[in-house]
Amino acid sequence: MTVQDWLLGGDPAIRWQVLGDPAVRARVTTTGWGARLLAAQDWTGGAHTPREGWDRETEPQPWTATEPTLTLLMQMGAQLPAGLVDRIATECRWENDNQPFFTGETEPCINGRVVALGVYFDRDVTPIITRLLSEQLDDGGWNCYAESGSTRSSFDTTINVLEGLRAYEKKHGATPSLTAARRRGEEYLLDRRLLRRLSTGEVVSPGYLRLSFPVRWHYDVLRALEYFAGRDDPRLDEARQLLRDKRQPDGTWLLEHTHPGKVHFRMEEEGRPSRWNTLRALRALGADAD
Repeated sequence: MTVQDWLLGGDPAIRWQVLGDPAVRARVTTTGWGARLLAAQDWTGGAHTPREGWDRETEPQPWTATEPTLTLLMQMGAQLPAGLVDRIATECRWENDNQPFFTGETEPCINGRVVALGVYFDRDVTPIITRLLSEQLDDGGWNCYAESGSTRSSFDTTINVLEGLRAYEKKHGATPSLTAARRRGEEYLLDRRLLRRLSTGEVVSPGYLRLSFPVRWHYDVLRALEYFAGRDDPRLDEARQLLRDKRQPDGTWLLEHTHPGKVHFRMEEEGRPSRWNTLRALRALGADAD
């Protein structure tokens, strides 16, 4: 069996991305993972952090609330039923100040994902863009702890913001300020080879080298390489080789890590070949996969 045949044997959320077939994409919301997520409505609690049944002091963040669920549906390519996004826009509120969902929150890592969701679901998120551009730090990236005084950027926050900025730019067109901010953010990651500290050259975190999915708000090299897919830049070489070295003899990539927290259901088993990560790695590496 070829890797493509193996991918095609998976959920419609994987299969349509391999085939590019709109008819298969339409099945994402009626069969398999996407249908199960939609069946989980009313999604737990507030827009991001469920209000009930979570002990913040002892338990990891749950992933059953609206934002992580919508993000996963977006990554599946789900085309949501008419009216559902309208209901989210009017009824779903953030916990910190009761803001409507598509106006965003306070943390740039969350707001980057809300921008990506707004673009995907055709909602106006321009005010969030304005805010994100004003929050860029001097080193080129972003950090959710900037409001607490941090002046150094975070890989995690920066990749979330970059994904949102680029999605917005592709849909609505470039502006000088938006393009400049995106490029500065990209340089922040590229100057660090996607994985190393600029000051010492050490790997920032062992977790950045482990391939996960869903990625949630977390950074890892595969997520970054997906973002930079097709980019010709020698600063990507080390990360690309690391990803190639992780390929299994059968041509697949493993699910090396799952971020702890309550989920609606598990799609894949940690330590086993992952259709999600294989699809993403092939997309990230392109012709350089072999």
